[in-house]
Parts: sequence; structure tokens; C-alpha cells
Amino acid sequence: MAENGRSPSSTSPLVKTLATVGAGFLSWAAIAACFTPRQRYNLKERLDPKSDELLKFLEATAPSQVYRGNSVTVITDGREFYRAMVAAIRSAERTINLEAFVMNPGHIADEFIDALLARAQAGVRVSIVLDAFGAKKMFGKPLRRLKSGGCRVNFYQRAQWYSLARLNNRTHRELLIVDGRKAFTGGPGIADYWAKTDGGEPPWRDTAFQIEGPVVAGLQGVFAENWLESSSEILAGADYYPALDEAGSVAALVFKSSPADRSTVSRMLFHSLIACARESIQISTPYFIPDRGMRDALTQAARRGVQVDVLVPGGTHADQPLLRVASRHWFGELLKGGVHVHEYQASMIHQKLLLVDRWWVVMGTTNMDNRSFEHNDEVNVAFPDEGLARHMSELYARDLSQSTRVTFEELRDRSLAERAASHVAWVLDRQQ
Repeated sequence: MAENGRSPSSTSPLVKTLATVGAGFLSWAAIAACFTPRQRYNLKERLDPKSDELLKFLEATAPSQVYRGNSVTVITDGREFYRAMVAAIRSAERTINLEAFVMNPGHIADEFIDALLARAQAGVRVSIVLDAFGAKKMFGKPLRRLKSGGCRVNFYQRAQWYSLARLNNRTHRELLIVDGRKAFTGGPGIADYWAKTDGGEPPWRDTAFQIEGPVVAGLQGVFAENWLESSSEILAGADYYPALDEAGSVAALVFKSSPADRSTVSRMLFHSLIACARESIQISTPYFIPDRGMRDALTQAARRGVQVDVLVPGGTHADQPLLRVASRHWFGELLKGGVHVHEYQASMIHQKLLLVDRWWVVMGTTNMDNRSFEHNDEVNVAFPDEGLARHMSELYARDLSQSTRVTFEELRDRSLAERAASHVAWVLDRQQ
């Protein structure tokens, strides 16, 4: 017995009460962090998508700026965009900054690690931000290799008791910036399944942009934000922000979103461009859980004569079957509203693309769901450029040729199991 006569294992009622309250609060915080109030944005004055008015509006509200004089190389093959990224890493002279949601050990990750280690050992400052959930497989040997070789690696939002309410906030950004002069962004993370057959599945269909010119400074600033969040270090100086000459003729704006601003920047960008469309809207997204506001925006566009096409993964190759079932819950409403929905059949399609009036191209990491709009750190680059838009529309048409169009008959013939499972959509509408 203890000197006070109590058993060492006994606990006072006050302590038990406080522990119960604390556990209840933490559980509530974890659940509440997964959900958000509904947002139903609308734009009362539809501007001409090709007008300076719309450009100035987006520039002011993002806030961003129009970076002119950029070059954009579109890469649609997994091996090719990894080859280009690794080549850029190997050419680095001063700095390499990499941020990724997905980085899985394997052949592709080894290629990146080997190249990063070689440049770090040559004196290049290598800084890496990996999402603690999406890149959790990097803990252990891969992380030790990177750190022991001189790479600076930080994980974004590791699970801590004091940040439990932010546990659902992930960095979904995919960025590589070399010497502050060349940047890569788009849908791909770093994993074998983007580049080769994996488990019998063909390589994922995705798109990455290689960008050079003044807009790279804006993308460097996006990386610097989460490097600061993860390491407390402010990146500054000419090694990160060199003087950048024009490299082409493409204008670009950078849009970054995070839960700190409720990700209203991404939502504002997508809703505004969709609301202003006069001719066509082409969307490609791997995870399509449109909330009420987005469904309204798409059907309203279709009803005023805009050709609206949405391209999503088909059932055979979708990597998240439950999300596909939830997505299909809304197809009937969209079809009734005049939206055309297509399911890609050749492989899993993972690109995140918005094309408006064959003028605006938005490429980045944002999915068409509330997880991207409300919970994740995301990055998108918007290009008001007719030539780039024409090229991306041609690639979109190629994807449609390998897709099937969803019909009312198909939806009507869904199995009872799929119909029942689709009712999780009301949850994913709020969170996903």
C-alpha cells in the first residue's frame, strides 16, 4: 500500500473525469476535422473567359499575378515525365526542392533517391517535403538513405496529440523545382505504378507539366510555404529565387490552397471559370465527388448551351472502387442536367485537368471533391493560352476515344449492391 493508504493503481474521480472529457474532446476534434460546412459558390456576373476583366479578377482574388513569357512542355507518359524529372535533378547546380504527397519505395523512387543523393554529395542543397500519410512508406530505410546522404527531409503533418484537429490536413502538392529555374507539377507522385505494369494493371494515365520562365518563382514560393511549415526555415536568396528571363510566350498564374484559407482559392478558381464558360468545359479528374455547388455550376453551364464533359476512371481500373461507386451516385443528376460523363477504359486515369473555351488550361493537383477543396494543401497553374489549350483539347479527345459514355440505361441497371454502397456519397460530399 502507498503511504496515503491508497493503492498505487487507484485514480481519483476528478482525474477519471478529466481523462474522459479529454478523450471525448480529442475524438470529437478528429471527427470534426474530417468534415466542413457546405459551400455553394456562385458568380453573378459572368465575364468573357478571354477578357482582361476575368484575368484581373483572378489575379486580384487569388491573390496571384500574371507571369508572362513561360514555356510549357506537356508530358503524358509516366516513364517520360520521370525521365525528365530525374534528368533535371542530375543537372542541378545549387538547389533542388521536392514536395510530394505520394512517394512509394520501388524502382522509380530509387532512381530519384540515387539522383538526389548524387547532387547532395556534390554540394547541392536538397530539400524535401513529404506528406506523413501519403508517403508513410518512406519511413525507415529510404528516409535513412536520404538523410545520411545529405538530403534535408521533413514530413508534413506527422501525427501529434496537439495537432489532432489538423490530422486530416495533408499536403497533396506535387512539385519539383530545380535551381529556381525549372519546375514540374501535375498529377503524378513518385511510384512505380505511374511508369510500369503493377500487379497486372497497366501504367496509370497522367499528365505533368515541365515549366520554365518567370512563373517558376511563384511555384518556388509555394514549396517554401510548406518547407517553412515543416522545418521552420525561411528559404530566401538568389539560389532559390534567381532572376528569370522569358523562356516562351505562355502566360501563367499560380493558385495555392490550404485549409488555412479553407481552400477557397481553388474552389473560387474552378467555380469562376466554369461559371464564365461560353463554349466548352472539359474536366478530367480521378476522384469526382462534386458537392451541390459544383453540380449546380456544371448543370447550369450545360443548360445555357455549354458543352460539358467530365472524364473519370472506369470500373475495371479505378484504384478506389468505393469512391467510384460514390461518384456514380451523382451521375443521374448530372446527365439530366445535360452534362456528358465518360469513363476511361485503358487504365487508371489520374490527371487533374480543367479546360474552358479552349482558352484556359488549369493543371495541378486539385481533385473535384471536397477533400481537395477544403482539407488539402494543393497547387494549380492556370494558363490563359490558346495554343496550349488547343494541344490539351487534342489530348483530351484522345482520352475520350478510349472511354465509354455513361448512359441513363447503364445507371438504371446498376446492381442493388452498388446502389446501396453509393449512399456513402452523402458523407463523401462533405469530406472524402
